[in-house]
Amino acid sequence: MNHEVNVNTILTHPGGAHKDEFLACSVLAAHYEVPIIRRDPDPVDLENPATCVVDIGGRHEPDHNNFDHHQFPKDHPPTCALSLVLRDLGLYEQAKQFCDWLEPAEWFDSRGAVETARWLGAPPKVMAQLNSPIDITLLRRFALETHLKPGDIIWEVMRMVGRDLLDYVKNLNQRLNYIERNSEFWTLEENQSRFGVLYLPRRQPVPHDPSAGLEFFINRQNKNAWVAALIYPDRRGAGYGLSRFNDDKRLDFTRIEREPDVHFAHARGFIAKTTATEAARLKELVRRAWIG
Repeated sequence: MNHEVNVNTILTHPGGAHKDEFLACSVLAAHYEVPIIRRDPDPVDLENPATCVVDIGGRHEPDHNNFDHHQFPKDHPPTCALSLVLRDLGLYEQAKQFCDWLEPAEWFDSRGAVETARWLGAPPKVMAQLNSPIDITLLRRFALETHLKPGDIIWEVMRMVGRDLLDYVKNLNQRLNYIERNSEFWTLEENQSRFGVLYLPRRQPVPHDPSAGLEFFINRQNKNAWVAALIYPDRRGAGYGLSRFNDDKRLDFTRIEREPDVHFAHARGFIAKTTATEAARLKELVRRAWIG
């Protein structure tokens, strides 16, 4: 982005709204906290770096804050307006790594539902089945507006979406570093089997989501084929959560539901909660849940 100017407007196209420009405008609203206008741009808008022109205009010119992808050739890698905005904020590679939904969103916007479903190895109907009233209502309400400013309900929701996305992408690396400093990998044996456990001990203050980042950390350590279970602080109590990693069916936590220090075990067996805090007891509970 052109950081030498004070952005005062976010401009995107009128008419039907799509997820990519909604999210791109949300990120920009969180970053700049300026109004969003929905109309066709004129040449002055495209030449004015104080106006972010998003998903319209036929130009990708970050120095002028123009972020359109529709002029790219058909063999260009799947790209959407959100891709361009994140790339210019220096967050695209992190977002691509941490946000599993980003690449399908790029495909959907630049290739359409049928090609995206084919790429995902799913029938086209799945794309519609994954929609929710949240998607439908937010995009419809956004499409009905021509001018959104701070204080308007839709603008405030968009800023929240953008802020949460930016915070997640920016902070996950810090979270992974925290996990690396504090966690332990255990090797347990049960029923003539050996399997791995990632244990994250309780440290103060306890994060809002203690299990956040554990999957990314395991994958980064190339231990995803070995680890079967996760143990992490229970945010609702002084004990720990026990869960399967990658839904490993070799573990069934209903096997420990009658243990005196287990106060919850999901009926499907993928998670349990315990008041136990000693490492030896936590290992014992996981071993008892092991089917192998």
